[in-house]
Amino acid sequence: MKKTKSKKEEIMPEETSPITEDGAESMNDEAMADDISSVDDVDIDQLSLEEPPVDEPDLIDVIAPIDEPEEDSSVSPLGDDTEGADYSAYIDNVRDLLHEGREKGFVTYEDIEKRMPKDFLTADILDNLYMNLMELGVDVLDEPKTKVDPSEGEALVPTTVNNEDMGDLEDLPLSDPVRMYLREIGKIPLLTSEDEVMLAKGVESGDVASKDALVEANLRLVVSIAKKYIGRGMLFLDLIQEGNLGLIRAVEKFDYHKGYKFSTYATWWIRQAITRAIADQARTIRIPVHMVETINKLIRVSRQLVQRLGREPTAEEIAAGMEIPSDRVEEIQRIAQEPVSLETPIGEEEDSQLGDFLEDKDLPSPEEAAASQILREQLDEMLDDLTDREREVLRLRFGLEDGHAHTLEEVGRRFGVTRERIRQIEAKALRKLRHPSRSKKLKDFLE
Repeated sequence: MKKTKSKKEEIMPEETSPITEDGAESMNDEAMADDISSVDDVDIDQLSLEEPPVDEPDLIDVIAPIDEPEEDSSVSPLGDDTEGADYSAYIDNVRDLLHEGREKGFVTYEDIEKRMPKDFLTADILDNLYMNLMELGVDVLDEPKTKVDPSEGEALVPTTVNNEDMGDLEDLPLSDPVRMYLREIGKIPLLTSEDEVMLAKGVESGDVASKDALVEANLRLVVSIAKKYIGRGMLFLDLIQEGNLGLIRAVEKFDYHKGYKFSTYATWWIRQAITRAIADQARTIRIPVHMVETINKLIRVSRQLVQRLGREPTAEEIAAGMEIPSDRVEEIQRIAQEPVSLETPIGEEEDSQLGDFLEDKDLPSPEEAAASQILREQLDEMLDDLTDREREVLRLRFGLEDGHAHTLEEVGRRFGVTRERIRQIEAKALRKLRHPSRSKKLKDFLE
């Protein structure tokens, strides 16, 4: 845990967050793609960091920085990624989160995303915040659970997933492979807290069998989270697979010394893996993660305006609700469009396809195609009056043979003569075609 010696001394961490390895990603989709800008130095004395009140003895542990500060006072108190950010706002928001969490017994990921300044939505800072909140007795949940029982003094939140918890999957249109998978993982016994600690110690020592056992025992947790994302463009099995990858990552990063349950910690990694996969794979044309979050925000604002106005909102009304320019709203709406297959069935009997009703502007119209065919027949008839060499030279020079007009030199190499000789043959052939007895056949096509 981190501690402070005085208001003017640097805040020094004693240990780092369990997630400090390169490649760790934030659970917030927008933060995973935003670039955090660096500006002027932050003075610790100007942060208005007051000593925590008596009823908040652990608040400093939550707001302390992650990285070991250097001796240079120009280093930002939360690392290079947050230089120039509003650190006092970060402290105030963490204090509010702690108060709210102690009252309810938990906070949700959405609560954290709404309250935290964007400059502090980085993987290391968020993970440090999650870990410390849980150590202070504040659970970080995927969504609000049941109400708090005053007599119990804690939230009635399940920390394990049993077979009954997945009972509502029976109502979903599941394929046979999914049902087979659910039956298989349902045979794996759940772990007690002591079992989790024992396996976590094995993982820490490099025991592969312990790692496999901890992963397999929590596969049902992945299913319970993945089912919430059905209908977002990915198959249920794919959602489970992506969640399993997040579970493996959680097993590798889990620190049992913190004292919290593994399922609470793994939920964040599973959710992050699934949401990232949906952003990357759900669409035929991939959209960056931060743009997916912007599109989701636009959809939420649009729905709110529809309920309030009783009609579809205009781009200007949506722009006012999102506090962005209207042309930006139109750009987001264009990006949000999803491609539709030309083979999409149309009609009640679905005997037609969408492509049958769309005009291909690159193809000539039937009238143009017919006129082109008649012109070609007339040209062939006129060329029949020429010698074989003259006819072949004109076909090559004007691209009548392969659509490519050849140069005099190219034609000369084919016939084994000079380019000047080819020019003479071409001129003689054109004089023959200009004779009124032949040229009158093409006058109708030139009008």
